Amino acid sequence: MNSNKPYSRMDRVANQVLDILCGILTKNIDLSQLGFVTFTHVDISPDLRSAKVFYSVLGRKKTDEEINIEINKRRKAFKKYMSPELQLKSTPELRFYHDESFIYGEKINQMLKDAGIYGDDHDPEPS
Repeated sequence: MNSNKPYSRMDRVANQVLDILCGILTKNIDLSQLGFVTFTHVDISPDLRSAKVFYSVLGRKKTDEEINIEINKRRKAFKKYMSPELQLKSTPELRFYHDESFIYGEKINQMLKDAGIYGDDHDPEPS
């Protein structure tokens, strides 16, 4: 069967899960006591039964471990709100993970600045 869709079904479902979870986060589940939580990416298994949800936190009010525990405590609530909106036979089991990619990117930028390869354009050195 030749499909004209640019993404695989897993990618489409992962994007749909991400959109639904972001909506649930703003409307139904309050995590403001942890900081400003955003979901960044979803990896879904090929059988669509489990999903890894990656998040980042700005203005964190607790440690990474405490935040991870608190978010994962609400897995069932997220699944309950997501189930009616997701048109699948079964709703995927959710696991939440801290997204390290932003921290990694900042480390790379800092290393490039320290090496003199990448400088601040807004703060030129005097001649």
